[in-house]
Amino acid sequence: MSTGQNDNEIISLVLRGDQQAYATLVSRYQNYVFTLSLRFTKNREDAEEVAQDIFIKAYKALADFKGNSKFSTWLYTIVNNTCITFLRKKRLETHSLDKEGVFEVADSQDSGLRANMVEQKSKVAMVNNAINMLNPDDAEIITLFYKSEQSLEEIAQILGLETNTAKVRLHRARTRLKEKMEKHFSEEVRDIYN
Repeated sequence: MSTGQNDNEIISLVLRGDQQAYATLVSRYQNYVFTLSLRFTKNREDAEEVAQDIFIKAYKALADFKGNSKFSTWLYTIVNNTCITFLRKKRLETHSLDKEGVFEVADSQDSGLRANMVEQKSKVAMVNNAINMLNPDDAEIITLFYKSEQSLEEIAQILGLETNTAKVRLHRARTRLKEKMEKHFSEEVRDIYN
């Protein structure tokens, strides 16, 4: 099987009985699912357990995927619902902010040079720290747009909003993120742009 197939082609293969094709989807989205799960659970072991549950649920519900949105958008809904259910069962407080360090690892995996990795980790850590200072709604929309690379339409669908409302919320969240960056990381921000 070619790894150059798009998600919809792979899903068609799985639905026609090629269970091995699902391994390609799992491989393609395992970091995405784990990272999002870790944001919610704040615990590596729990995130691994939840990620496995998510892929099982996604496999069982794959026939319900209609292709009206990206597969990652559909999968995010399963991640979100599974994590919330898991946390309710464990009676933990639900956090929508990511644990410091999660995205540095994911973002730096493809980096080539060690010096660039260190610089990138520093920038990512700074941005993550600023995101951690935002309210949960702002942090969620920033994460969906920049880290999960969802479009405004997809974000609106995930959050149950109109697209224009999502656009306004994203704009306001960006403004608040910029304010946090300038207030708490002014020297670092200056160094980046000089």
